[in-house]
Amino acid sequence: MNDVARLAGVSIKTVSRVVNAEPGVHAETAERVLAAIERLGFRRNIGALNLRRGSSTGTIGLVLEDVANPFYSGITRAAEEVARRHGRQVLTGSSGEDPDRERELSLEFCARRVDGLIVIPAGTRHGYLVPEIASGTPVVFVDRPAGDVVADTVLVDNVSGAAAAVAHLAAHGHTRIAFLGDSPSIFTATERLAGFREGCARAGIPFDERMVAMGPHTADTVDAALTRTGATAVLTGNNRITVLTLRVLAGGTHRPALVGFDDFELADLLGPPVSVVSLDPAELGKAAAELLFARLNGDREPPRRLVLPVRLIPRGSGEVGP
Repeated sequence: MNDVARLAGVSIKTVSRVVNAEPGVHAETAERVLAAIERLGFRRNIGALNLRRGSSTGTIGLVLEDVANPFYSGITRAAEEVARRHGRQVLTGSSGEDPDRERELSLEFCARRVDGLIVIPAGTRHGYLVPEIASGTPVVFVDRPAGDVVADTVLVDNVSGAAAAVAHLAAHGHTRIAFLGDSPSIFTATERLAGFREGCARAGIPFDERMVAMGPHTADTVDAALTRTGATAVLTGNNRITVLTLRVLAGGTHRPALVGFDDFELADLLGPPVSVVSLDPAELGKAAAELLFARLNGDREPPRRLVLPVRLIPRGSGEVGP
């Protein structure tokens, strides 16, 4: 600021007033200060400013499973849009389904004094956040609940979605329906498996453990599961498993009916287009961020648990008979 004041021929106080958009500075003087700032490449230190004022840091933290997955990218974008409306920026990081990495990222964001935290849990132990929550940092869990703390949570209706997919396949004459799910340690995977079982029961199809293959999956494990089960229809547990399954099926002659949980880009342009149980990641991100900012704005109601609906989109791959 000394350099800016010297170049503009004004006092440091005048520079401060211009930078902070305070009144009382002549327009010509303000232009001279701004020109000096531009010439010198001066930038305000937001951290120092907030420290001096004792105000917020202007940031929230978002811990994802994998930022490269379009599903989580949709959550991020929606959270960023809400944060921007509230004058905040979003810091993000990927846990890679590693509980230790999730803990490391969450505590790193808290150490940087983010105003709030949105977490997609990688594990079931979140007691490490209790001191942060007690000190006033709001935390919202998304897509999966926390394991051992009570906090705001935004989920989707995984059970009903999977059950609807099974009912849809059964309505087209299928009784040998396989379920290819994610790791059973993941909340959404177990919920979707529960929905698969419920759908079988409602359709009068005896549940057979041999028709279930839980992940993590590779193309080889998917191929082995399809061969072993001899399924005429398949429900895949998330978008990545759906893509793996499509790659396996592309190399063979047997084409079971397919419904995937989670929509994905170009699913409607494949041959045949892929039928999906669709949930909107943007709605998840928006709901979580709005809940977080409600807490930052003084909402002291008991922790909420929001469950967002899903919908079945028939496109062709799930509408063929056995």
